[in-house]
Amino acid sequence: MKKLAIVTTHPIQYYAPWFRLLSEKGNVLPKVFYTWHQSQQSEKFDPGFGKKISWDIPLLEGYDYTFVTNTSSDPGSHHFKGIINPSLIREIKDWEPHVILVIGWSFQSHLKCIKYFHKKIPVLFRGDSTLLDELGGIKKILRRVFLKWVYRHIDYALYVGNNNKQYFLAHGLKEDQLFFAPHAIDNDRFAQPDEFYTKEAEAWREQLGIKEDDIVLLFVGKLEPKKNPHLLLQLAKQVTSERLKFVLVGNGVLEKELKSLTENDKRIIFIDFQNQQKMPVTYRLGNILILPSVGPGETWGLAVNEAMASGLPAIISSKVGCGSDLVKNGYNGLLFDVNAPDTIASFLNKIIADKASLSAMGNASKEIIRNFSFNEIVTTIEQLINSF
Repeated sequence: MKKLAIVTTHPIQYYAPWFRLLSEKGNVLPKVFYTWHQSQQSEKFDPGFGKKISWDIPLLEGYDYTFVTNTSSDPGSHHFKGIINPSLIREIKDWEPHVILVIGWSFQSHLKCIKYFHKKIPVLFRGDSTLLDELGGIKKILRRVFLKWVYRHIDYALYVGNNNKQYFLAHGLKEDQLFFAPHAIDNDRFAQPDEFYTKEAEAWREQLGIKEDDIVLLFVGKLEPKKNPHLLLQLAKQVTSERLKFVLVGNGVLEKELKSLTENDKRIIFIDFQNQQKMPVTYRLGNILILPSVGPGETWGLAVNEAMASGLPAIISSKVGCGSDLVKNGYNGLLFDVNAPDTIASFLNKIIADKASLSAMGNASKEIIRNFSFNEIVTTIEQLINSF
């Protein structure tokens, strides 16, 4: 059995399940090398949410892993020198992998790892960058030159969607080096048991004063500038129907300001950050998800996956990386130009006039998201590695 070393910073709910599945299937033997050993703490401060976060689902079960000592004076995944692991390459060599997969290059140790193993064993890479926020001028030219140098040390890239694929092609990788391994969430956990989740959400909606016939536009995420939650306030002014409610789930730097601006509009409701076990119910509070990000850095938008698996249509901006893959206009939602958000108001007015159309769009979302699964990721990795 071929051994796969996986290098990534810390355990997250979107990666741990496919590490586990890769191990369970037994076609490849994986071991994860976590490079931010300080993330072992049960709680860590998340600056985006402005509070300590401890995930309530297991992230370290069912697969082999190790935490590699990180000697950075300012440890974390927020900057290049936040991940410095003097023993990483030696620990990986001692395990004697046949293939290495590095997730993200923009950390000192990860880049060293990519360069070291280049031409020694096949180097796979996974990242989700896009060209959506690319600046013009000399900065673009210099960045393109640098990134082409980085990616010359990679044999194959696992792209998460179309925008990510175009990014890799722009930086020198060829079609035959690119393999689709989509960004995914635990679709089954969000989809079932649907009847139980729906009843829980109905009771919660009632507590919040939301009527059965109301239409809830749901925002889920950090209340921060790049997510553009202020757009919901603009929509509340444009679409004045009392049947349209706005629910914002999350915390962040804009929270106090947003609450102050909306204290006289009872249609706008704020809910604190909800942990993973509560999220399937949380999404069912809404009838439509909205992610109006302006960037930079909204490379995918996994809240869209979660909402679609929960049976919701989605309204997302052209700056959200998953847009061209997940949202089809009029079929399961709206992909709007970030510079022309007025199309949202007309879309919402149509929904208010024809609420029944939400059901068909929600079913369409569930169909689309089935192909964006952990199994798809694992199958791609297995087939690629076993082709060497």
